[in-house]
Amino acid sequence: MNEQKNKTVYKLALSASMIALATVLSLIKVVKMPLGGSVTLLSMLPVVMVSLMLDLKWGLAASFVYSLIQLVLGIALDGLFGWGLTPVTLIGTIVLDYLLAFTVLGLAGVFKKKGYAGICLGVVMAVALRFALHFLSGVVIFANFEKFVVFGADYVGRPVLYSFLYNGLYMLPELVFTTIAAMILFRLPQIKKLMA
Repeated sequence: MNEQKNKTVYKLALSASMIALATVLSLIKVVKMPLGGSVTLLSMLPVVMVSLMLDLKWGLAASFVYSLIQLVLGIALDGLFGWGLTPVTLIGTIVLDYLLAFTVLGLAGVFKKKGYAGICLGVVMAVALRFALHFLSGVVIFANFEKFVVFGADYVGRPVLYSFLYNGLYMLPELVFTTIAAMILFRLPQIKKLMA
């Protein structure tokens, strides 16, 4: 029983540490988009590592907690409540752009039993799912808000193209950097030992 308790404490401590690290890294913005979203200093990597190092249950739990923290930061730092959204669009934004978009990062460990290739595929899939949720939010929620168009009048009324470009501008670099970092990190003997 003591061994099981120690494992649980270890998993809780690891998850909490990774969530804290991800939160700090999310505040280091390399590129900040004008209407939300940014390229950060590998902020998603610690959260996907929970799923890869422990399991999906712990990964999803950690990423859900991370989503709540990102929501609080979105309200406090990005002024989410000051965007002039209706109650329905505000709820949609909270669900798609925060709760679901960050929670799907916990799915990164879904292919980890397939080895190194599975780890890389899982990271790509998790970040791509996050992009898909931001894209969907842009198409469904922000499609009719002309004040949210940053590329000019040519993109008004073209929500699919606009959402793809806007969200792709920050999510593609995030995807590339996170995947490369994971590829390097999970080749290290120390990380392989932790995974075992």
